[in-house]
Parts: sequence; C-alpha cells; structure tokens
Amino acid sequence: MNADELTGEPRFVTELLFTDGLPAMDDEVGYRGVVAARAAGITYRQLDYWARTELVVPTIRGASGSGSQRLYGFRDILVLKLVKRLLDTGISLQQIRTAVEQLHAAGIRDLAGTTLMSDGASVYLCTSNDEVIDLVSRGQGVFGIAVGKVLREVETTLVEFDQSAPDPIDELAARRRKRTA
Repeated sequence: MNADELTGEPRFVTELLFTDGLPAMDDEVGYRGVVAARAAGITYRQLDYWARTELVVPTIRGASGSGSQRLYGFRDILVLKLVKRLLDTGISLQQIRTAVEQLHAAGIRDLAGTTLMSDGASVYLCTSNDEVIDLVSRGQGVFGIAVGKVLREVETTLVEFDQSAPDPIDELAARRRKRTA
C-alpha cells in the first residue's frame, strides 16, 4: 500500500502484485493443458470436461480438431484454481458458472482485491471490505476465498514449473525460459 501523492491517503497498488519479484504474466503466453491442470490442482480429465462444457475455456487457443492442443492463459489458470476451490467447498456447478461470469466481467486487475464469499448456496463477488462486512453481518457469508492470494499461488506455481527440468516437447516452456533469461 502506498500513499496517494495528492491526498496522502493510503491506496492499493495492484501493479506490484504482478511485478513483485516474479516475471510479468503475459496475456499472449499459452500453457498446455497438462501444465494448466497441474497449476490449478485439478486432473487433466476435469480440465477437458470444463473446456467441453464451456465452464472454463482456453483463451489463447481452443481445440480445433483431433491432435490440436488447447493453450490456457494465466487468467484461465487462475479461474481454474478458483473453480476447484469452489467445488471443494460444495458449491453447485450452476452457482460456479455464475461466479465465473462475474470474475470475467471484473477483469484481472480488479481481482487482486476481490473476495469470493458464499453462504453455501450462492457465490458473491465482494470488491471492498465494506461488502464483505455487510455480507457477514447479515449472517450470509459462510466462507471466503481471497482471489489475490490464489492469484499469487498461481504465479508462484507457474514460476516453479518454469524453473523445473524442461519438457523436451514443450516448446512454449522453452520460449518462456528464453524470454525470461
């Protein structure tokens, strides 16, 4: 948090979240399905099912026939991990679909300060502490997922994958390594 130059009031600097010792996540860089699934903590079978049912579709490149590979962007992997967390808490797929739509509408910069709250039946996208407090004070909030924390986990996981032994057939990982070197 930094102070605003004009008012001296504290303000959040979300840009630091993306450059804080980690390489910038490029919207044009794609991750193969295997990497996306591992980073999100799901099985490849779940990833495939969610893509086919359009719960979370790859934004870099979709499957276009037999033998083609989907490529997932950083944002896609973040959403995959959030979907996994929501499923683990028992939220219905219908409510998760609604939450995913809300996340896409919010945009990635807004997500750093976002909390997903749920009462077990519905998912609420809270973008301020006041909204979280209001939800909890009404007795509706049962649990919350700090999206910024999950975002950081995904970044760290992808950096660790980049630093691990290279996969000889993963040309995208080789390109990322070359670019960051």
